[in-house]
Amino acid sequence: MSMNEAYQLDVRLQPNETLALIKEGMTQESELLYEELNDLGEGKMIGTLVYERYYFRSGNQAALVILVDNLKGRSNVRLIPAGGSNGLILKLDWGAGKSFASSVERILADYIVE
Repeated sequence: MSMNEAYQLDVRLQPNETLALIKEGMTQESELLYEELNDLGEGKMIGTLVYERYYFRSGNQAALVILVDNLKGRSNVRLIPAGGSNGLILKLDWGAGKSFASSVERILADYIVE
């Protein structure tokens, strides 16, 4: 997964439930920087969480933007990693972005719709 890729998955939860589950399951190593939930009416919602995590092994910080909405029926979760590199020319995240996104996938594993 490169830093420009995003994970996408559908879950059997409403966006507010999904965001609450993610917040409950994130480790203390991850700092919640921002959260927002918008109720658009008629049962439609869209929410955002933004986390930051420091990786000691690589000496880098990574961010993870989590977007959840149910605008097309079922709840869709998009996981967008960012950062993870401190190089100006060589932008390698050493797996930090994938690891960060995977932590959310593990939290939601029981609710993922194939």
